[in-house]
Amino acid sequence: MRVQFVLRFCSQPARLSCKDSVIHSLKRKQHSFGNHSASISGVNSSQRGASTLVLVLFVVAILVTAVVGLVFGHKLGYQRGLHLMETEAKQAVIDSTKATQALEDLRLSNKIATNQAATAKQELAISLANLKDLRDSQQELAIENKQVSQLNELYSDVIRKKGGMPLQVLGAKISPLPENAFEYGFDIGMLSRDGQAKLLTPVLTLLNNDDFVEVPLDPTYHMIEGIVRIRGRFVMPSGFRALQAKLTLQAGGQQVEQLYDWKLGDNVDNMLPSLLDLPEIDESPIVP
Repeated sequence: MRVQFVLRFCSQPARLSCKDSVIHSLKRKQHSFGNHSASISGVNSSQRGASTLVLVLFVVAILVTAVVGLVFGHKLGYQRGLHLMETEAKQAVIDSTKATQALEDLRLSNKIATNQAATAKQELAISLANLKDLRDSQQELAIENKQVSQLNELYSDVIRKKGGMPLQVLGAKISPLPENAFEYGFDIGMLSRDGQAKLLTPVLTLLNNDDFVEVPLDPTYHMIEGIVRIRGRFVMPSGFRALQAKLTLQAGGQQVEQLYDWKLGDNVDNMLPSLLDLPEIDESPIVP
């Protein structure tokens, strides 16, 4: 619009100059527009370069972050793996130590068990040998008992044929015990002519100058056919001092009275402190 206005009001002679002026003005405008376009193009280029730089920087930042993350993750994983391996190695050492100790304990137990087995085997062998000896001894004793029984029967038959054996005391003893107690023992023999067992009634009486005490016997009677052993214990009455002991026997219409001086009950050395410590009554035959 401005260019047309300039062309309309210029004079004819000056048209060329105006035209030149207009052309020059247009050239200047075009040059200015070109410069402006160049400026805009430069700005756009600068903006595109800045965007590219930002993008590159962003990518670089991402790459750096990724690399740092990878490095940090690798380091953290390496440390955790190393720590885990160290822990497992320590645990493996502990387990190995425990296993070694358990193995040593097992070896020791095995050695002890082996020694015990060997000892048990030796003891078993000794026990079997002792058992064999005991069986042999029992067998020999059984044979001897049969022989003795056979001999006794023979003697009994001979004695019966000769009128039998009268009632008599074969052996007697009275031994002191702790707590003013005494143990008595009497071996009585009798064999009737008819070969039948007879009822034997024994009575034991303790005597002094002024009084007497009857000792209760348990059992109170026996069946006699050969030899009877009377055994027992009693406690001396308090304040009573025995001087003699009298044994009275009745069996098969026969009566025997035997009087013993109390020296049979003299004290002995090394007496046990209590009746509870006493062994069982000795049933062995009394040696006269």
